[in-house]
Amino acid sequence: MKMESIWSKTSDRVKRPPLNSDIHADVAVIGGGMAGILTAYQLEKAGVHTVVLETDRIGGGQTQNTTAKITSQHGMFCHAFIEKKGEDAAEKYVQANQAAVAEYKRIVREEKVDCNLTETDAYVYSTDGEKLRMETEAARKLGINASFEPQIEIPVLCAGAVHFLNQAQFHPLKFIEALSNRLTVYEDTPVTEVKGNLIKTSCGSVKAEKIVFATHFPFVNFPGMYFARMHQERSYVFALEGAGTLNGMYIGDGKDTLSFRQYDKYILFGGQGHRTGENREGGCYERLEASAEQLYPGSRVAARWSAQDCMTADGIPFIGQYAADRPDWYVATGFQKWGMSSSMVSAMLLRDMICGKENPYAEVFAPSRFSTEELPQIIKDSGKAVKGLTKRFFHLPDKAVNALERGHGAVVDTPQGKAGVYKTEDERIFQVDIVCPHMGCELTWNPDELSWDCPCHGSRFDYEGNLLDGPAQEGIHEE
Repeated sequence: MKMESIWSKTSDRVKRPPLNSDIHADVAVIGGGMAGILTAYQLEKAGVHTVVLETDRIGGGQTQNTTAKITSQHGMFCHAFIEKKGEDAAEKYVQANQAAVAEYKRIVREEKVDCNLTETDAYVYSTDGEKLRMETEAARKLGINASFEPQIEIPVLCAGAVHFLNQAQFHPLKFIEALSNRLTVYEDTPVTEVKGNLIKTSCGSVKAEKIVFATHFPFVNFPGMYFARMHQERSYVFALEGAGTLNGMYIGDGKDTLSFRQYDKYILFGGQGHRTGENREGGCYERLEASAEQLYPGSRVAARWSAQDCMTADGIPFIGQYAADRPDWYVATGFQKWGMSSSMVSAMLLRDMICGKENPYAEVFAPSRFSTEELPQIIKDSGKAVKGLTKRFFHLPDKAVNALERGHGAVVDTPQGKAGVYKTEDERIFQVDIVCPHMGCELTWNPDELSWDCPCHGSRFDYEGNLLDGPAQEGIHEE
């Protein structure tokens, strides 16, 4: 089955032309996903002339692969947040996300956006009853209308769930298409360089007073050093047909968590998360399908896809000024698994910052904060680097090529060094350089998606070497 999200299967997007000249704007937003489009929308509503630059199609990156829950319930987070950051910071984080949920509802209502938005409740379930009760108490302390529910509608073993009222879910591509019709958006316009207030693309340049990086994972390494402060994780989703219906949205607590929500006649069923670049054995789709069959016997997989999330060390997104010495640059990244609410938080916060308006939540999300939790990851990733970033294509030993099974990829040792090799079902051979062009980490093979993935910062490439996900800006194919 082709990997394509249910959102892509059930939406039509108008093709927008690329940039074709040198232009000027008050603000240029790099990235046409949910965060970029919402930021441009909020700025335009505030009277700020804004353009959006998108490498491919709007919503064509992580937005089309979301489960599209609009919620302030970010897992079992309230109690831990208070313990780590204090009650004041936790309350502001919650308020910002509650405001984001309300803002989606307002926009859909006032702009009359047809995007299947429905108000629903959110639940996080666990086998630990005491943890659930502590989380419920912490959520109430932060001003959330939360309750402990001993019984829930999904067929999982648990001690109950924490229940948040009045959250929402929607069709993200229908929403983003409607809002984009009100904006200046240039598709097929990859950014090649950002220097000061000048953005260079393959189609022309943009001079902007302010620049917003809304590219999921920032591709400019210095300053900011976001590559050293985040990693990326993948997860997998099915649209299940014949699995019944759900009234709420659900996510489990813990390592092997599962996610559930309704869309139309489908239950969106997700799980099998892992750090990008750490899926050598594969089998994620198979294990998720086995879980689906166990929980929903007789259901059918109508669509399957995967998502990638940027994870910060302290669990809080980076939203605000890109770096101290770049006062005109702004960033929105590190949304964890809560991209929809975090996108709106970003849009409202960046709008206020750019317009010179004080925002009460700015300090909580400030990229300038530092957490000691970042240090272990920096040390871990530094050990994955490979010396030399030049293109290296070696003569492949016949023995290694013949031993490789059809439809499989592997790292092959040659007398000159390591090479990445994939053999198609008709025995065509594709060789790539396994050194990631972003920061020089060694790529690993992902058998579930036939891709070469970076375990450091999450860049991904197909078996031919073409770029799938950044922060890398170029492929690894033979030239």
